[in-house]
Amino acid sequence: MLVLVAPGQGAQTPGFLTPWLDLPGVEDRLRRWSAAIDLDLVHYGTKADADEIRDTAVAQPLLVASALLSAGQLFEDSEDFTRLVGATAGHSVGELAAAALSGVLTEEAAMELVRKRGLAMAEAAAVTPTGMSALLGGEAEVVLPHLERLGLTPANVNGAGQIVAAGTLEQLAALAEDKPEGTRRVVPLKVAGAFHTVHMAPAVSALRAAAGELTVRDAHTRFVSNRDGAVVTSGTELVERLVGQVANPVRWDKCMETFQELGVTAIIEAAPGGTLTGIAKRALPGVKTLALKTPDDLAAARELIAEHAGAPVSPAE
Repeated sequence: MLVLVAPGQGAQTPGFLTPWLDLPGVEDRLRRWSAAIDLDLVHYGTKADADEIRDTAVAQPLLVASALLSAGQLFEDSEDFTRLVGATAGHSVGELAAAALSGVLTEEAAMELVRKRGLAMAEAAAVTPTGMSALLGGEAEVVLPHLERLGLTPANVNGAGQIVAAGTLEQLAALAEDKPEGTRRVVPLKVAGAFHTVHMAPAVSALRAAAGELTVRDAHTRFVSNRDGAVVTSGTELVERLVGQVANPVRWDKCMETFQELGVTAIIEAAPGGTLTGIAKRALPGVKTLALKTPDDLAAARELIAEHAGAPVSPAE
């Protein structure tokens, strides 16, 4: 059983969309979305530097666009996706790409919503200087009380010995000086705010208003939710979960538990892939993984799909 996942903020790197623009139709789609959301995705995905694409309002639309474009190279249409993919999920903002891939939102609606999400979260993040750091190694029963003592929130519980702390820059500096026992490293993330914490509460209202204008459909493919790893197929419930998740922790560990319960045998991570497949390699031994980094990975991805979904996949035109 194949699962397709979409990465979250922090996965972006300068120029990561450049090789994808060589594929037929990709630049045209990017330019249409750019016009619709008033953001030059082509520029930011090819020429912008690390600081420019660290901006929440820029990074989030870029990541959703990248996931949709790369997945579009593997699956001709929604019927192809439904036939070949057993479940889909996204990490944080990647959930919006997964919502489109599962049929709940159109690609255009997902792009418009993620633009509003990014702007609202950037505005919330500007109120107080905040950030996020990944703790690598360490046991949850040791790490979580330590974060609480420092006033930090476990914003992402990713499994495989990785928890992401979020809070003020002063709190994160204290964590760097005083990491929990058993933690190997504390790594600052390339994000511009304490996402999935109380600091994002103002963004929830803005996103709820934007979501209320959407036309949603029930999912044609199982969607595994960040909130608790639940399988969701109701479009209305799924969008409500997307809204609330902005200010609540991402439980990627629970998502992976659900993948196991569903019988996952392979995971493909949409571009810019690498983060989620890296976690899966540690947390889901025996499950084959493939990260879409550039178009050079498409051939191997099609082979993996054919092996684990039982049918060949033609490249998108």
